[in-house]
Amino acid sequence: MPRAKQSARRKKFDYNRNRKNVKTKNKKKSNPRIEQSQIRNAWDDNKSVARNLQEMGLAFDPNRSLPIKQQKLPREDKKPAVVTKPFIVQQLEAEASLPGKDTKTLSTDLIEYVQHMIREHSQDYKAMARDEKNYYQDTPKQIKRKISEYKRCHPQHYEAFVSSLAAPEPMVQ
Repeated sequence: MPRAKQSARRKKFDYNRNRKNVKTKNKKKSNPRIEQSQIRNAWDDNKSVARNLQEMGLAFDPNRSLPIKQQKLPREDKKPAVVTKPFIVQQLEAEASLPGKDTKTLSTDLIEYVQHMIREHSQDYKAMARDEKNYYQDTPKQIKRKISEYKRCHPQHYEAFVSSLAAPEPMVQ
């Protein structure tokens, strides 16, 4: 059976590489980046994940934090977890209580498509479905859904657009 080509090649030591830099680079790659700034600042690399989370008052194992009640006698040897960094949980709760903003937006092509349909056909969705600009052959329900999505994502643009349609155009003589 043939051997792999790499195993036949002689292994050489690379004197030009800084082993300390290689080790730190590999360590950074292996550890995932913690997105939450409060947790990242309070994290201690010398402690285990379970120990770090326990000190912050967070659950490492959800099955242990909220156990299913069983008909066994309670054990006396369990000691309660000591939370040494309670401010982390308070900061996370404060951040979670803030209202989130809707960042959903629509493409400019879809906005132009919806505005064309409203401009040409007003509320007649069946006529919109037969329009020649309906390249993707959307059904009346699909077009109605796209228009309602436009109303929800861009309410100010929609109001301005509808008011510009309702305003009478000045007659040129």
